[in-house]
Amino acid sequence: MNHSNTIKAWFSNFAAGLIGATVILLFIISGGLNVLKDQGWIKPTKQIEQAVNVVAMDVSDVVERINPAVVSIVATKDVPVLEQYFEDPFSDMFGGNSPFTFRIPKYRQNGTQEKEVGGGSGFFISSDGYIATNAHVVSDEQAQYTVFTNDETKYEAKVVAIDDVLDIALLKIDAKDVAFLEFGDSDKLRLGQAVIAIGNALGEFRNTVSTGVVSGLARSIVAGGNTGTAETLENVIQTDAAINPGNSGGPLLDLSGKVVGVNVAVASNSENIGFALPANAVKESVTSMKENGKVIRPYLGVRYMLINDVIQKRNNLSVDYGALVVRGEQKTDVAVIPGSPADKAGLEEYDIILEVDGVKVDAKHSLPSLIRKKKVGDTIKLKILHDGEEKSIDVKLEQTP
Repeated sequence: MNHSNTIKAWFSNFAAGLIGATVILLFIISGGLNVLKDQGWIKPTKQIEQAVNVVAMDVSDVVERINPAVVSIVATKDVPVLEQYFEDPFSDMFGGNSPFTFRIPKYRQNGTQEKEVGGGSGFFISSDGYIATNAHVVSDEQAQYTVFTNDETKYEAKVVAIDDVLDIALLKIDAKDVAFLEFGDSDKLRLGQAVIAIGNALGEFRNTVSTGVVSGLARSIVAGGNTGTAETLENVIQTDAAINPGNSGGPLLDLSGKVVGVNVAVASNSENIGFALPANAVKESVTSMKENGKVIRPYLGVRYMLINDVIQKRNNLSVDYGALVVRGEQKTDVAVIPGSPADKAGLEEYDIILEVDGVKVDAKHSLPSLIRKKKVGDTIKLKILHDGEEKSIDVKLEQTP
């Protein structure tokens, strides 16, 4: 037997098969899916069609449809105009006739001028001109905010309400019958799912489109801005879709064009690591602000420390999860707020809240995030550890003061 000929024949068949498979793949990506479907060679499914769309990353139809609902937000403010002048420090000593030519440069205000001081992105959530964005985009109470739609129409914008806890704000412009976006279900997001980000990149390139995938879920981050302030954001979505300064407040969308997140931050000194607030939490927040002019959410009324391995060992605790009810740094920072739902239910300092309605309190399910999912008036069941003994108590949630 000629092994050399056998190997050559096998390699030839393998190469032919590989080339054939490549041709079919390229044929599908370039639009041949419908032909194969019509000929009955394949039975397309939603997953196949989405996979083809992801590989090709042709999202032009989706972007064309949703772009009119995405806006740019510009913050302007009257700032002092400074002018330079020179002063002779020896002028008074010689009655205004100083023999010296020494001059010191100084500055003084000469009126004010309107100047752009910030900006970001947003999107319409209803046809009557309500816009969702990040709270940090419109946090300057002294600034005026202008909205530019995709067709360059300019509108004065009013800040309706701000949700500092979630970093979400609701704006309103005087417009009717505008295109708006619908919220998707962020709880159904999967790792690797394709997403689209649109926003005012770098505060200069309006309605910039980038694509990527969901890189991580249920992240907790500490986000900081140019003002030196920082905030802890929980349960955020990580994505490798390019998000730049100016994209804050813009939508993160699935391939059907539904909002699954609101872009909020990027990781410094990294490549393509961005974060978005989950759509389900944002929807609840903006709905409350639109209906009530403010955020109405339930609260429990405790200060706490999240237990982990380090806290467990340091305090010789019997569990490595849960929320340890403790007072703050100041004497007035009591562990259980007097008159709060927690106080009425009998919670005490050093109790450990283990579960909320059967869900463990841990890094992925923090106490605030579990409470935020409830409504004012709901009665929840807490499993707690009190003096080393597990017990269950019912707590009726009230509106945050």
